[in-house]
Amino acid sequence: MVDTKASDCQTIGFFYGVNGKKLQRQYKDYLSDFKSWDQKSHAQDWLLFAKNLGRYLSLDETAFSNGELYTIVTNKDAKGKKGAIVAMIKGTKAEVVIKILCMTPLKERQKVKEVTLDMAGNMGLIVKKSFPEATLAIDRFHVQKLAYDAVQEIRIKYRWEAIDAENEAIELARKNSLKHIPELLPNGDTLKQLLARSRYILYRPSNKWTENQSKRAEILFKLYPDIEKAYRLSQNLSWIYNNTEDKTSALVRLAKWDEKVRQAGFKSFNTIAKTMSIHYLNILNFFDNRSTNASAESFNAKIKAFRAQFRGVRNVDFFLFRLTTIFA
Repeated sequence: MVDTKASDCQTIGFFYGVNGKKLQRQYKDYLSDFKSWDQKSHAQDWLLFAKNLGRYLSLDETAFSNGELYTIVTNKDAKGKKGAIVAMIKGTKAEVVIKILCMTPLKERQKVKEVTLDMAGNMGLIVKKSFPEATLAIDRFHVQKLAYDAVQEIRIKYRWEAIDAENEAIELARKNSLKHIPELLPNGDTLKQLLARSRYILYRPSNKWTENQSKRAEILFKLYPDIEKAYRLSQNLSWIYNNTEDKTSALVRLAKWDEKVRQAGFKSFNTIAKTMSIHYLNILNFFDNRSTNASAESFNAKIKAFRAQFRGVRNVDFFLFRLTTIFA
């Protein structure tokens, strides 16, 4: 309990009338096991907890401070609690991560049956070299995010055009000593506002829109058919993931989706389709167990909350010690 309760010594010090900074130093130097921590000498470069290795893992990356990336391997069975961290390795270079993970005996690493990850090439290489018996399952949310981003890219392009048009109209009105009055759409938005306020609704299925969102979408799609077409493509991809139970059906449905993409003629969606065709085997592996990287994303959120609680990371070694004391 001391470790978790001491996470904010300033607050504790305030309540008990003692100097928070001194209390924090006392905790770090005397009350905790930080000085005798067996991984302290290499903590900033790598941490390995081989005993936490499980059959189902997640592989992801996160930033601690100043954008410094760490590759994190987590055990899904721990559900983001004690025993979750298998390894934390500074950087994303595959050869470095593989070297650290291979410190664990091959016999133990061969017990790993599945690893969920994103589509980054280095991540796939890490899994293949470190866990030779594991199936690679690409996380559905990384695939869907590409489609959502493609929709937003089209919306943003039209938004910049609307901003330019409004600026030109304002300048023209000033030259003629007139006051510029923007045209209002049926829902009260200007064109610029419509495109800005439509961001959220393009992430959601239409059956979850509010009445105002439905009106906004109706106007948006009438003025910009391209946005509607892109939105339908992204939602169709989500439907495939939500309503497909086996690889065979998934392969057929994704092939049909690919054809729709080609017919639509959007450059960004064509890029997504090509990316998916390269990784299609690992994408299809999702449908075996419907495994996602949600546990890894949740753990990343916990790390960020942990970092925010400490108001940043001043002493990286001590931060890692406290983090691993709770989660490893």
